[in-house]
Amino acid sequence: MSGDGPPRQGTANPTPEIGKSIRAAGVLTNYHEAGTGAPVVLLHGSGPGVSAWGGWRLAIPALAERLHVFAYDQVGFGQTELPEAAEYSLDLWVQHLIAFMEGVGLKRAHIVGNSMGAAVAIAAAVQCPDLVDRLVLMGAVGVSFALTEGLDATWGYEPSIANMKRLIGLFAYDRKLVTDELAELRYQASIRPGAQKSFSRMFPSPRQRSIDALARYETRLSDIRSPTLVIHGREDQVVPLANAYKLLSEIPNAQLHVFGHCGHWTQIEHATAFNRLVCDFLTEDA
Repeated sequence: MSGDGPPRQGTANPTPEIGKSIRAAGVLTNYHEAGTGAPVVLLHGSGPGVSAWGGWRLAIPALAERLHVFAYDQVGFGQTELPEAAEYSLDLWVQHLIAFMEGVGLKRAHIVGNSMGAAVAIAAAVQCPDLVDRLVLMGAVGVSFALTEGLDATWGYEPSIANMKRLIGLFAYDRKLVTDELAELRYQASIRPGAQKSFSRMFPSPRQRSIDALARYETRLSDIRSPTLVIHGREDQVVPLANAYKLLSEIPNAQLHVFGHCGHWTQIEHATAFNRLVCDFLTEDA
């Protein structure tokens, strides 16, 4: 199925989270596309109510000034189809990435992975190096670490506005982001039909097993040949800053940027600097 058509709802698009659609790995996949130039695929993280648009809404237009941007809802998230029998795993998310790239005609692309999305990006860079040009890993899962309170609360989320506001407080360093309005929006996204049922199956207790499963390629970080930019928030309460230093030390062609006064949402809390940093990294020598 072509991804060049209009939003599924037609011209009266009621929500910016809904973009184009394409069937990838048998799953009707919602995605956003903007700009021209070298292609870059943005992979969101694993929080309740997360979507490509929610995670990357500030990055998509900025990166699209110099790049051809694709941001899709990974299987189990956002407006992408929720398969009843899906066995959520790193393998499934990598297969979905590869199928999505094939579906939109990308033979090779830059990959930007946020949190869980970084684990997917790492796995793709190891398994399919010819698909991955440059790599950006932000607040990255993908190496082993002890389960944090912030990640335990995220993966163990039970739907309520109060619980969602607590999560936003764990994700953001900037207290101005912790609003009732954002909590309500993310809560509503987390209770769309089938969403919580899928989410509750992804990272069951004991959740340390899920961290370790996403870190399957930790021993092969040295195999990654893609130039890699690692980004992390100094005050991240969800994924420890030590992960970033691990990636820096193991990936041969890596550099690291740490944002101070920043939690797990570097692309939101420091949007202008983040977008400039990523865009310059992905387009240097272009």
